[in-house]
Amino acid sequence: MKKLLSLSLLVLLIVSFFGTNSFADNKIKQPTVSKSTKIEVYYFHYTRRCMTCNAVENESKASIAALYPNYYKKGQITFTSINLDEKGSEVLAKKCQAEGQALLIISGNKRIDLTDKGFMYAKSSPEKLKAELKKTIDAMF
Repeated sequence: MKKLLSLSLLVLLIVSFFGTNSFADNKIKQPTVSKSTKIEVYYFHYTRRCMTCNAVENESKASIAALYPNYYKKGQITFTSINLDEKGSEVLAKKCQAEGQALLIISGNKRIDLTDKGFMYAKSSPEKLKAELKKTIDAMF
């Protein structure tokens, strides 16, 4: 019985030791962007826009600036609004594979299309759009 109690105590000590160290490593950290990583968020639109179209642009831009202020200021994460009706926008639209209104996140060869979620959440639940942007951008680091 003493051996069982001693063994149980030893196992408990070992588990608590490793458990304590793992909690110390689980602090909430800002993601790090390597110098070569650049994340570009594009919102493609037309000249004639509805309230939802404007909300997608405004909420996306504000969310990125709020979520990643340092990276946004340094230009490591950018937000660009492109009017598809303006001359010269076709080249970038073709490069980004945007065939119409689109909210795209691009980093290197990764391209994520959040258009549906942008239009679904921008007006009614902007916090959900912000969460989707964060989840997508964090995965690109």
